[in-house]
Amino acid sequence: MRLVRFGDRGAERPGLVDEAGTIRDLSEHVTSLDGRELDPDRLAALAAIDPATLPKVAAGTRLCKPVDRIGKIVGVGPNFSDSARLAGFRVNPEPTLFLKSATAACGPTDPIELPKLATRVDWGVELAVVIGRVAKYAGVEDAQRAVAGYCLANDVTERNFQLQRGGQWTKGKSHDTFCPLGPYLVTPDELPDPDRIELWLEVNGERQQVGSLEEMIFKIPYLVSYISRFMRLEPGDVILTGTLAGVGLSYDPPRFLKPGDRVRLGGTRLGEQDNLCVSI
Repeated sequence: MRLVRFGDRGAERPGLVDEAGTIRDLSEHVTSLDGRELDPDRLAALAAIDPATLPKVAAGTRLCKPVDRIGKIVGVGPNFSDSARLAGFRVNPEPTLFLKSATAACGPTDPIELPKLATRVDWGVELAVVIGRVAKYAGVEDAQRAVAGYCLANDVTERNFQLQRGGQWTKGKSHDTFCPLGPYLVTPDELPDPDRIELWLEVNGERQQVGSLEEMIFKIPYLVSYISRFMRLEPGDVILTGTLAGVGLSYDPPRFLKPGDRVRLGGTRLGEQDNLCVSI
């Protein structure tokens, strides 16, 4: 099942995408796609609904982030060997974790704001794992039970704020719009082998990142289990699993985003994002 949230800001409604690609309105069955409704059992009940019985949503309606009221966004640092090597980061024996403010989340076509004083805003296509059940000290073998689904993410980062402002990654990761999510929340039955997901990202039509999650160092069940040892994961939380080689920091000289740049990205059965960069 592919779930979405659609509509104008402040009036978003839940929906699903049928096999023909038409968005259907789910609001008669569920009020919001937030932590309360993301339990896998609850999602299974929604999947049993015949999409043909649901009202169609007009083509071209705005899609927003597919998860409402996100509790926290947990990022994973270097998780692809080539990406780490090219960007000058070290892969540690254990995952590097950082928090990205929940207010950074935005929709798949919303503008990406370039902060005041920002000069090195970077991109990074990632798979996001959305939590549907509480996970605390979860075993690797049980971790998948906590997963509600997957979606695309762009871990937008201001590298000066991240690396030259006291060493706190959260500062470079948390500006408004620095975490476009969606368009879809895809349930695990649609992606039974997430390691085979292919991701890509382009800036102004030029392909910058492409690769498979088979290259991921720390796999999804391990990440869910590992993170749950240090903080309780709750329904509606989001884990960003790390980006591929090809971020702007890895070029010589580096390449960074500027006003007017357009960032597009996509992934296997996950849809596409299309964001315009704007100054504020």
